Amino acid sequence: MTNLIKNIVPYISYPLVLSLCFSFHIVLIHFDYHLTLATWIAVLFGLVSIIALERLVPCRVEWIPKKNDWFVDLFYMVLVQVLLVKLMTFIAIIALVNIIQSNGYILNNLWPKEWPIGTQAILMILIADFFRYWLHRLSHEWLPLWRLHAVHHSPHKLYSMNVGRFHPLEKSIQFIFDALPFIILGITQDVLALYFVFYSVNGFFQHCNIKIYLGPLNYIISGPELHRWHHSKIIKESNKNFGNNLIVWDLLFGTWHLPKMRKVEKLGLINRNYPLGLIKQLKSPFINGLDQDKSD
Repeated sequence: MTNLIKNIVPYISYPLVLSLCFSFHIVLIHFDYHLTLATWIAVLFGLVSIIALERLVPCRVEWIPKKNDWFVDLFYMVLVQVLLVKLMTFIAIIALVNIIQSNGYILNNLWPKEWPIGTQAILMILIADFFRYWLHRLSHEWLPLWRLHAVHHSPHKLYSMNVGRFHPLEKSIQFIFDALPFIILGITQDVLALYFVFYSVNGFFQHCNIKIYLGPLNYIISGPELHRWHHSKIIKESNKNFGNNLIVWDLLFGTWHLPKMRKVEKLGLINRNYPLGLIKQLKSPFINGLDQDKSD
């Protein structure tokens, strides 16, 4: 029975967990839970489920994190992904309200609020991913941005919690492309909540250490099988699969990459001594050439 479950899990884990997260979100709202609470419960359910699956069917034993890895990842998750984003959203909304009230701008009529919420969320994902695709690609090609982005590529292993390992400055730049345009357009909180559930749970899956096969979904979703190649130590492999949630823009612009006959090998940066500790990583983008040092 255990072997049967382990054989089935790689094929059903992604659609099953994501479907359950959306279902919990919708049911909780139906029972009058606050939108924010319903959203976070759905996301936390996804994270706990993925961590459990990492123990049940790990992809690579050598990718299992140590306690110190978890400490650093948890700090990044709380500081960068939660508190920083909340602060920027609050500042952005206050600033936009002041601008609209003082100048009479009417931008929220541009967003199709009459569409079904699910359709609006899909539209938001497509548009946001287009901008994030080019920002991500530029972050690999333009040195000032790469030095910030190198923090995210520094780990030598992939697992769900290190999805949040971004330098705060890079996260601030991402916010400008990711959420700010939609706040300006007056997108509703219901749509943002659906986007956040998918964005978060898919992100945990992207970095998960789960044996997983997405099959045809690899031509739609930027999932773990594709994203592992993006974290390859080999630059020509890591300069592929830039999609944040979807992989459609990589297919369109020729950066889709999924070899069939082999698995990704070493992950991380050329510099195997790039710091992985919290304080040193916050300083590392400001040290010239640190990400390019080839000493092992």
